[in-house]
Amino acid sequence: MARLAGKIAIVTGAGVGIGQAIARRFATEGAHVWVTDIDGKTAADTAKSIVDNGGAATAMQVDVSKGQDVTALTRAIETAHDKADILVNNAGILVRGEVRNLSDADWTHQREVNIDGVLRLSRDCLPLLRKAHGGSIINISSIMANRGLRPLAAYTATKGAVTALTKGLAIEYAPFNIRVNVISPGYIETAITDRLLRLPPVRKALVDKTPMGRLGVPDDITGAAVFFASDDSLYCTGSDLMVDGGMSAGL
Repeated sequence: MARLAGKIAIVTGAGVGIGQAIARRFATEGAHVWVTDIDGKTAADTAKSIVDNGGAATAMQVDVSKGQDVTALTRAIETAHDKADILVNNAGILVRGEVRNLSDADWTHQREVNIDGVLRLSRDCLPLLRKAHGGSIINISSIMANRGLRPLAAYTATKGAVTALTKGLAIEYAPFNIRVNVISPGYIETAITDRLLRLPPVRKALVDKTPMGRLGVPDDITGAAVFFASDDSLYCTGSDLMVDGGMSAGL
C-alpha cells in the first residue's frame, strides 16, 4: 500500500545523498515529490529517475539561503497543487575549521543554509501545509547536535539550532494540525562525509563506535522519513529520532 498516496512533498537538497534517497522513497510511496537543490542539474536528474521509474516528481533549482528562491518555490507549488502535505528540510552544508580560524563569511554562509533555510521554508510553506488540513515537517539534524567535535563546532551549533527550532515549531504549529519532527542521522556515507570517511583510521574508529558494526547509507534514513511523513506518526510532534546504528546510545 502506498503510504503517501495523493501527498505533495517538498524535499530540499534532494539532488544527492540523503535528500535524494528520501525523494525517491517518497515517490515509491505514492507522493508527488518536488525535488529541490541548489544544483539544478542534480535536481533534474533525480526527478527524471523518479519519473522513469513510474513516480511523480517536479525538479526546481532552489537555494534555501535566498528568500526569492523560496518564494518562487511556494508560488510554483501553490499554482500547481494549491497545497503541500510534507516538507523535508534536508539541505545543509558543512564548513570545516576551528572557530578561532573561522571567517565571518564562512559562519554566515553555514548559518544561512543550515538554520535560516529551515526557518524560512517552515515559515513560508505554512500556508500550503494549512491548506492540506494537516501536514508534516521533517527536519534533518545530526547526532552531533548534542555533542562537540573538533573541528566542527560551528556545524554542530547549526544542527543544535535545527533540533531546538523543531521543538519550538512543534508547539507553535500543533494548533494547525501540523507535526514537526527531526531526524538525527549518525555517520552516513555521503559527499559531506566523504573526506572524513576516506581516512582508514577514522573510518575504523567510527565503525568500532557503532554497535551495529557499520556506517549508514542514505537509504537507512528513508524509513524514518516515511514514518514521520505518513499517518503512522499522527501523534508524534517534537520528536527527535536518532538513526545512527546505536552510536549515540553508547556515547
